[in-house]
Amino acid sequence: MGMDDNRVFLNYLAFTVPHVTVFAGAVFGILVLLGIKTSLALGIFALLYGVMLLAIALVAREHFSGLGLYRLYLAFSVFLVATGLFLLYRALVHS
Repeated sequence: MGMDDNRVFLNYLAFTVPHVTVFAGAVFGILVLLGIKTSLALGIFALLYGVMLLAIALVAREHFSGLGLYRLYLAFSVFLVATGLFLLYRALVHS
């Protein structure tokens, strides 16, 4: 694993993450326009975005699992999923 692998992984992210970001943002915007409570919409957004980023990470796992950058990306994806679940729980229980 060298510098070239990091560059390839960054290129992979550059071509996949923007699509996921636009989709998750569009879902968030639609939820807000529908009048859904902001905390619930944020929870759905974070969970959806995290799951989709996690899917991207799992597809690339075989090739990039040895990279520190990959592990950081994976941790961020899991953090987003956990944050989304926490926000959803708070929005649904405390409503």
